Amino acid sequence: MYRHSLFKKNIIVAIFLLSFFSAAAQQSFDLNTGWQCKRADKVKEPGSMLSLPESDLHQWMPAVVPGTVLTTLLYNHKIPDPFYGMNNKLIPDIYQTGSSYYTYWFVKDFKIPDSLKGKEVWLHLRGVNDGCDLYLNGHQLNRKTHFGMFLRQEYNITPYLKKSGNRLAVIVYPPDPVGNPNGGQGGDGTIARNVGSQYTAGWDWIQPVHDRNTGIWDKVWISFTGPVEIRDPHIITEVPGVRYPGRNQEPANIMVSAHLRNATGQPVHGILQCVIDEDTLSKRVVISANKDIKVDLSTLPLTHPELWWPNGYGKQNLYHAVFRFLVNDQNISDSRRVTFGIRQINTHWDAFTRSMKILVNGQPIFIKGGNWIASDAMLRFSPERYDAEIRFHKEMNLNLIRIWGGSLTERPEFYDACDKYGLLVMQDFWISGDCNGRWEDPLKKDDQWVRRQYPDDHELFLESAADQIRMIRNHPSLAIWCGGNEMTPPEDILTSLRDSILPQLDGTRWFVDYSNSDSMSYNSFGGNGDGPYGIQPVSHFWTERSFPFNSEVGSIGLGDYASLERFIPAKDLVPPVDGEVDSVWRYHKYIEYGDFIDRYGAVKGIQDFAEKAQLVNYNQYRALIEGFSSNMWQWYTGVIIWKTQNPWTAMRGQMYDYYLDPNAGLYGLHEASEPLHVMYDPVKGMVDIVNNSFQERRNLMLQVYLVNMEGQKHSLTQVFEYINPSSVKSLLPVGEAVHRFTEKEGGFLLLRLRNTDKKILSENLYWLPDSTGDYSGLQHIKPAHLSIKASDTSPKQIRVSLQNPPDGPIAFFNRISLINKQTKERLLPVFYSDNYVSVMPGETKVITIDASQIKHIKKALVSVYGWNVPVQYITISDD
Repeated sequence: MYRHSLFKKNIIVAIFLLSFFSAAAQQSFDLNTGWQCKRADKVKEPGSMLSLPESDLHQWMPAVVPGTVLTTLLYNHKIPDPFYGMNNKLIPDIYQTGSSYYTYWFVKDFKIPDSLKGKEVWLHLRGVNDGCDLYLNGHQLNRKTHFGMFLRQEYNITPYLKKSGNRLAVIVYPPDPVGNPNGGQGGDGTIARNVGSQYTAGWDWIQPVHDRNTGIWDKVWISFTGPVEIRDPHIITEVPGVRYPGRNQEPANIMVSAHLRNATGQPVHGILQCVIDEDTLSKRVVISANKDIKVDLSTLPLTHPELWWPNGYGKQNLYHAVFRFLVNDQNISDSRRVTFGIRQINTHWDAFTRSMKILVNGQPIFIKGGNWIASDAMLRFSPERYDAEIRFHKEMNLNLIRIWGGSLTERPEFYDACDKYGLLVMQDFWISGDCNGRWEDPLKKDDQWVRRQYPDDHELFLESAADQIRMIRNHPSLAIWCGGNEMTPPEDILTSLRDSILPQLDGTRWFVDYSNSDSMSYNSFGGNGDGPYGIQPVSHFWTERSFPFNSEVGSIGLGDYASLERFIPAKDLVPPVDGEVDSVWRYHKYIEYGDFIDRYGAVKGIQDFAEKAQLVNYNQYRALIEGFSSNMWQWYTGVIIWKTQNPWTAMRGQMYDYYLDPNAGLYGLHEASEPLHVMYDPVKGMVDIVNNSFQERRNLMLQVYLVNMEGQKHSLTQVFEYINPSSVKSLLPVGEAVHRFTEKEGGFLLLRLRNTDKKILSENLYWLPDSTGDYSGLQHIKPAHLSIKASDTSPKQIRVSLQNPPDGPIAFFNRISLINKQTKERLLPVFYSDNYVSVMPGETKVITIDASQIKHIKKALVSVYGWNVPVQYITISDD
């Protein structure tokens, strides 16, 4: 009855809001096409002349806005693709050329619709790096040069508009200083004297970005209001008590506020309203001439709220609030629509682990996260790419993304995707231990004492921080603010953030002073509080106790041959020999696999090397998460992998490549991070179950099998088990049997959990080495003869059936890909319910493919190949 009435209520509310939006929505349009640009030292006219519509723009280049100077130069074929081969070395670096080489004018012509006559017209810029001056129709808009990569701009341009047409001219200045890219982390460190991204001077996973991301790198748009503009609406939700997903919830409280700006020289009377669900909050106010005031509306108790939960724990329910201001209680001056989720985030210091626990809606969340740099090193962002990348993190069964401090404040579109897919976010501010003086470093220009006071302009840092907090604070996914990467900001900045800015603007989230702070995870193990960063034996993650909430631990991440072909020239596609690699591999930051690949047999070429690397990737990241999960709440409260992605074509620390093609590490995490998981402890020889849900799980049938290279299956046990909520349980010692079985040539260990309907809830297949540590049995396993069918189940949804005959071996480690029929190249991005899958003899596995981001799939095929399965190309049938 409740669900039926709720459905009817939602329909009514949706109809109401639709009509409300159409009547009240803020009118705006983006300025994202039709820009032109030219290097500033080649432009003779001042901005006051250049911004006149009649000024000649002959021989100006088309410009990419949002974008950087390099984005525009690449678009106009003035530079080679810096992500391919050694091309980046061919592009002049700003440190050698001087700043004038990358100082550009950007010009945009536009008209204002006649229907909007009489409105206040506002120009918005969401991100310019680093400085700029703006001119419109001969008038300078900013009184002094604007600085700050992370400081939004807004101008009332109403007095300067022309009926016949308008021209906006923006000169953009690079950061100053730009830093010497001398091979250090952040080059010589001086890039951190600015308030901006530090990675642009180079890091151990990227080469320098030669324009240092100079440009109008984020959105530009025009909006129209009446005399009063609504700014920075804010919604806070309180969810008292301990809640459970899927239940009829007790009430939650919603607190609402907004700033109102009067753009006129006269006082304005009116009402601020906020509509949430079927409820309206309102307050009558008077705004003095040319003033900005904050208005707090009353608290709204919302009955039966639908809560927002992190990925793996419940649904990501979202609400919409509509703010509007009515002048003289009648005419709509402005309106804003805010999407939010109802949830409460708290923290609790766990004295047992000596680390922080994160609680959502009163429930402890075991953090399984990934570190994130940026979607693209040249800041080519899009909602579609954000959606794909965050979805990959959901597919990895992770529940948190950390935005690393040497990068940026992520964009609202990033947070929209995290809201949608349930990824909590830890947002660092713009500090790193490498540049900001934590360690001695001979590659740095200044000593630690000087670097400790970076950036130069503390006031700009704080102003930018306050602005970015306002920009993203309504997103339910935002969970943690962090002062910086591996180091706090200077003391005055830290104090202002912690004691003043955050309490005033967003007092609902945990603020940790830096990423491996003792207040986050007490470091009693020595070192810097994070790592290791290179490949480890599988046993390492089960035996070596790490930091209780490890903010950075990671490893390898090479893509397969299809991935390498995209950015490495054919002549350089050669595998490492005795650890030595080609110069292009070094340039793209290859990280060594040691002898882990050799254990699968002598490398026969680059394709063989890259395919064997996928076996190592899968095992490495499965072991990492399983090892941390095995000591959930005993040793650990969380772990964040360094890293899950790269914004450049680097060859390390990634679960998918820059082109959004996943490698096997993604599916190792997908396996190991599932909410209910069965796994093998290779050190204790135990079979364990992990339950990451808030419900007890009973009547679980545990099945344990040993499988030889011929595909013969030997049962070790079949027993019903149970597990408590949010816990780990060791169930069965099988180590001796496993060692005896695998001693000669290795073998397989198959673990399954089924429910009482015999449905498989969790399945985990381990391929185990022989007594020497080699996978000798895999080197002579017989071919498997998979029967494969692919069919459309709905638009851009494909069902792939993999059937293995009963009289052969396991069809081992099969990669499924959706490819172009003519070129045989993979279509990207595509999402697979699972991949790098193995099929037991006499069994069938079904994989679903979601190609919703691909424009045309009618001329697509499905390709499948595995360790002992030759490549097959499957036509997709209509079903």
